[in-house]
Amino acid sequence: MAALCALGLMSGTSMDGIDLALLRTDGANDIVFGPSGFVPYEAGFRRAIEAGLETAKAIVRRDDRPGDLADLEREITLRHAEAVAAFLAKQPADWSRVDLVGFHGQTVLHRPGAGVTVQLGDGPLLVRRTGIRTVYDMRANDMAHGGQGAPLVPAYHAALARSLGAPWRDRAPVVFVNIGGISNITYVPRDGDPIAFDTGPGNALIDQWVAREGGVPYDAGGAIASEGGVVGAVVERYLASPFFARVGPKSLDRSDFTLDLAAGLELSDGARTLAAVSARAILKAVEHLPEPPRLWIVCGGGRKNRVIVRDMAEAARRQGAEVIVAEEAGLDGDATEAEAWAYLAVRSLRGLPLTFPTTTGCRAPVSGGVLAAPDAG
Repeated sequence: MAALCALGLMSGTSMDGIDLALLRTDGANDIVFGPSGFVPYEAGFRRAIEAGLETAKAIVRRDDRPGDLADLEREITLRHAEAVAAFLAKQPADWSRVDLVGFHGQTVLHRPGAGVTVQLGDGPLLVRRTGIRTVYDMRANDMAHGGQGAPLVPAYHAALARSLGAPWRDRAPVVFVNIGGISNITYVPRDGDPIAFDTGPGNALIDQWVAREGGVPYDAGGAIASEGGVVGAVVERYLASPFFARVGPKSLDRSDFTLDLAAGLELSDGARTLAAVSARAILKAVEHLPEPPRLWIVCGGGRKNRVIVRDMAEAARRQGAEVIVAEEAGLDGDATEAEAWAYLAVRSLRGLPLTFPTTTGCRAPVSGGVLAAPDAG
């Protein structure tokens, strides 16, 4: 199959906006990076999504839309359509003719134990507004085959690992770390399928903490955390969660960890302590890997939190490994997840696996996603 120009759309657990990224890819080893962009959500819409997380707790079946969730889904989809139009209008001709869109939507509920995952996003409506065929709902088929429905990015991480240039090319095993609202890793061995699982809280608890205690949406660059100290007892209480003892594959919902254990801390101490939780949880994943990685590549918004990255680097050094951020490997750490959705859309179109037993726990490698086309929209 010839390479396609694909646009990936991602609105993650941080709920801060829409990431867009273009790739030209065959869904296998052929990857050419294109332009990327970001459209932020204003504070009022973030609050609407946060309210939707509470409403979504009443969902029993995947297609349930209690309360205002149907209206929220339509609004999310229309915002994505507007973001696509504005983004493509700015691109040069060789990147503005898009063959396929990979549409993640907004996760409002993820309960793998109950076999339920809900991403708000109306694929056919997006197609009607953009005129571009779209692959959406990419997690459900994995769950139907016994998987956790997450993480889905590992297939793309494995392709990136194969494409690394010097001096990183021969550093396997490599671990890609995505620090979003929740952190997840992809372990790419020298040979064989990747291994992946969620590692614990990423930015979500820190964002919630500084919003509640400091009235700001996030800790930019880890500036607040850098003024505080680690309260070790709180870190240990978080890491005592049974989640960390479970072997992968495993995945989390945004609400699985709360701020309760950090109650009573001062603003900066709380931010510093929660940053330590994020970093320690990521490095703790080594306990569940076949061998210690030699290289950690950090992607996602959390790579900009210097405190998290510094804590990771210090811990990894003691394990004989190195931590770098995506840009040091020639990658765009802001665009990686959106790029992944473009890549996965092409794999879906080709019927290639999106997930593996070692990444989600599915019974066998399985493809997924639903294709909506303009003539069917």
